[in-house]
Amino acid sequence: MNEELFKLSDQHRPTVEITLPDGQIITGPRNARLEDFLKMLQKDHEPLIVGAIVDGSLRELTYPISMDSRVIPLDMSDADGARIYRRSLTFLLEAAFSSCFPEAILTIDHSVSSGGYYCQVSNHAPLIEDELRLIDKKMRELIQNNEPFIREVVPIEEAVAYFNDQGEEDKVKLLKYRQRKDLVLYRLGNHRDYHHGYMVPSSGYLKWYELVLVKDAFILRFPRRHSPNNLTPMTNYPTLLHTFRQYGDWLNKLGIPSLGALNDAIQNGHIDEVILVSEALHNQQISKIAEEIAKRSEKIRVVLIAGPSSSGKTTFSKRLSIQLLTQGLAPFALEMDNYFVDRDKTPVDENGAKDFESINALNRNRLNQDVQNLIIGKEVQLPYFDFKSGLSNEGEKVHLTTGEIIILEGIHGLNPALLEGFDTSKTYRIYVSCLTQLNLDRHNRISTTDTRMLRRILRDARDRGYSAEDTIRRWESVRQGEKRHIFPYQENADVMFNSALVYELTTLRPLVEPLLRQVPFGTREHVEAKRLLKFLEWFLSTGTDYIPDNSILREFIGGSILKDFSIWH
Repeated sequence: MNEELFKLSDQHRPTVEITLPDGQIITGPRNARLEDFLKMLQKDHEPLIVGAIVDGSLRELTYPISMDSRVIPLDMSDADGARIYRRSLTFLLEAAFSSCFPEAILTIDHSVSSGGYYCQVSNHAPLIEDELRLIDKKMRELIQNNEPFIREVVPIEEAVAYFNDQGEEDKVKLLKYRQRKDLVLYRLGNHRDYHHGYMVPSSGYLKWYELVLVKDAFILRFPRRHSPNNLTPMTNYPTLLHTFRQYGDWLNKLGIPSLGALNDAIQNGHIDEVILVSEALHNQQISKIAEEIAKRSEKIRVVLIAGPSSSGKTTFSKRLSIQLLTQGLAPFALEMDNYFVDRDKTPVDENGAKDFESINALNRNRLNQDVQNLIIGKEVQLPYFDFKSGLSNEGEKVHLTTGEIIILEGIHGLNPALLEGFDTSKTYRIYVSCLTQLNLDRHNRISTTDTRMLRRILRDARDRGYSAEDTIRRWESVRQGEKRHIFPYQENADVMFNSALVYELTTLRPLVEPLLRQVPFGTREHVEAKRLLKFLEWFLSTGTDYIPDNSILREFIGGSILKDFSIWH
């Protein structure tokens, strides 16, 4: 009875308390916005607080605190915080763009490595500098006025009618398959749109950005997580840009410029055609790469393959080897993992932990010498690394015959320091990545990182016995390693292979959803799992019947004919 009386009196208190991770308690009026509680924590020159986790759930700063809660503030250096800021900045750009050029069409395309989104304009001549400055001026004006981002929950029919009136066919197509009866729209002045996730409360939060003209498009720049109060220097990425645009053009030719069109294909019973054409495109690309290597086979002795986690490098390498065989070339797979130094010699990172992803975790001198000796026909005793003992042992003795080409695959494949001093004209460098170009619609991107993480969750569960919680927990470390060791060297590639498949998330959805639902509530991993589950709701589900057994996707969903494939020697 006393406990019930306490709860009753607690509910009628005019104030509530939030408890922060360090034990600090902040008291404020009941039903005050989260923003009002956290604003006193914001300090100059520290990352901007843009959201929080409240009692285990991600919340935006307009969320009312109606009871005592445990709160973890999120700033722009957090993954969720960065997403909130970038999403809000995109919405601000939309509003400013439509105000300046109401007849033109803005498409938010792929991300750029220096921090930003590549944006294209149609139904209008390519923007000139003065026009871009006009958009920037409007954005600055909205920021100066600190205009509110008003959140509205509307019936799905109302949202469809609104986007119909706006002529936004891609959104109408997508919402046709919406499983929920309502939709969250945000409003800034007269501009309304939905976005997959939360926003900041108002435009005044969006102080860090820049618009940069690039040929017939422009880049919306924003801070990266490691430097949340600054814009990092722009880098050129012509090869990556070409790869993105090539795939985007292919999607348009296929008649699937956005997810709504893909869902239409599934609904109309044409997904088998989409799968077969997508796989044929992969085969064509791999064949062309093999042909290019064959043309230069008198010179090329080593093919280097690199790319981030879950890009399908293993399957790609095997399929490339098969194509090389059809060109009369004999590939020899040299395993980079066998060149790890003894574990007690592994370098440590800034936190004192062993950094197995550092290039200095490899015995580069031995690798370089072995490659040099192999290509001149000498017999070489390869090392073998025992992962259980952490020791390097002597492996098999091999020598190459005339016409054999070394295939060397690993995360450091494009780093010039890997084979330092080796004649680069004797190498052919390939960057493999899942560069998703299909988007929900022209304002809502599908992250290439999300696609790779979903791939990895499935593979880890099947091959390593890891739970989705385990994979999500490790993902941040994986991402940091990619940013240090892979992405800075991607433009060193002679060619890029895009391992994305337009249909893959429709296949991954029914397989990965049960794993994501097992992530325990109250963990940080649950917040991420919930975000991914909501994202996957946009996709109609398909089976695996039409997926070829040599598909890149089979590396992650299982059933690959290439799993135990190796080139005989």
